[in-house]
Amino acid sequence: MTGPSGTVAGGVISGIAERGSLSTLVTMTVRDQLCGIPVANVRDIVVTPAMTRIPLASPEIAGSLNLRGRIVTAIDLRRRLHLPPRDDGLAGMSVVVERQGELYSLVVDSVREVIELDDHRLEPNPPTLAAAWQEFSTGIYQMNADLLVVLNIERLLALSQAS
Repeated sequence: MTGPSGTVAGGVISGIAERGSLSTLVTMTVRDQLCGIPVANVRDIVVTPAMTRIPLASPEIAGSLNLRGRIVTAIDLRRRLHLPPRDDGLAGMSVVVERQGELYSLVVDSVREVIELDDHRLEPNPPTLAAAWQEFSTGIYQMNADLLVVLNIERLLALSQAS
């Protein structure tokens, strides 16, 4: 539970005395970096199922998967952020988002929780944030022991601009 001063309970920030606008984010990890996307963009979260490789697709396209009869393009966020692949052999999680009527799966290492944060706490990207993260980030929240990088879905899914 939170105390009257807005303390942290179970990693969720709530009960802050002077609330501005709130952002509700689904939090996840990519190579131990905590990041989040607005919950309004999320359609589903599933353990990443078997994928079909797409010939001649750009490297960040992990493949396509079938989600309840719909074909979903899977984007490996590690590749999209120019990070090394997982070496633990685990499939990871798929955060399914929709853009212009199409479904996309963002393949991440793990999904954590849904949190609410005051918008006034959103800070600009620090200059020390890696360039690949800065390209896809709208800002950061300072959490207790972590930085939460807020990802911009539109930029992540703009695959024609992928480098």
